[in-house]
Amino acid sequence: MSFLVVFIKRLLAVAPVLLAVTFVTFMAMNFLGDPLVNLLGPPDTSPEYVRNREAAEKQFPRDEPVPVRYARWLGDMATGDFGRSYQTQQSVSQIVKDKLPISLALMVLAQLIALVIAVPWAVLSAGRARSRIDRWGTTASFVLIATPHLALGVLLYYIFAVRLGWFPTRYDASGSVVDKLQALTLPALTLGLTLSASYQRLLRVDLLATLQEDFILTAQSKGLKRSAIMRRHALRPSLFSLMTVFGIQTGALIGGTLVVERIFTVPGVGLEIPAAVIRDDYPTVLAFVVIIACLFVVANVLVDMLYGVVDPRVRRSHG
Repeated sequence: MSFLVVFIKRLLAVAPVLLAVTFVTFMAMNFLGDPLVNLLGPPDTSPEYVRNREAAEKQFPRDEPVPVRYARWLGDMATGDFGRSYQTQQSVSQIVKDKLPISLALMVLAQLIALVIAVPWAVLSAGRARSRIDRWGTTASFVLIATPHLALGVLLYYIFAVRLGWFPTRYDASGSVVDKLQALTLPALTLGLTLSASYQRLLRVDLLATLQEDFILTAQSKGLKRSAIMRRHALRPSLFSLMTVFGIQTGALIGGTLVVERIFTVPGVGLEIPAAVIRDDYPTVLAFVVIIACLFVVANVLVDMLYGVVDPRVRRSHG
């Protein structure tokens, strides 16, 4: 069975989860007050307000039953139409196109930084367990895990953007690709350093457990160097926990972007969602919630399928 077919089958299996997320979010948004108040101001009896209210209700109909509106919204969403913003009356699809790629690039860059740092760090620590290097590595990981994104982001911003001037202080949407990547480096590093510490702690523990297995002892008895044993035999079967947490952290990164994008003035999802919530901009909030939920599900389905790549026995058990 091809990878694509299996991927589609597993996506269909979790489709009810996505429907449940959209329904709960839609219901919650519709019970949190009247969003047209933010568009028109406090209700009054003036003829002008009544005319504006009638026009707004025609544009944003809310007098139908909630299930009917949910079904209509779900159908429009399936075609890529997320409606219009209550506040700016801009197409929500356009808002998503403007904001989402920036946050996705930030999250991907953060995950890459985390893996590039964590895997060699964990291999080094596990290969020299209980040595001075391992103890210093453990201390550093605890410090990074305990440091809030806000504090780490402000520190990196002050040192490398303000004092040294190595990175821009703001994200320029009109800049080149290189300029944009440079502007995303510090925010991604803020997220990636904390992630790398978590990944390193997890992978180190699994590597230490794997090094006690019989097949590792057999490889040692054949005279293989420890570095070769670690690279060829120990690393792959120790990746399962890291892969699981990697998938989970994909969703958790959204919370980090809410802080980091504000610190570094990155105009992505992290800035747009809180603003939309504050102004009761339901179409915008719903669109981002659905997209984030879909990304989280897709990431975890891909991680689940990669288990079979790491260990063929998993693939055979699913097959």
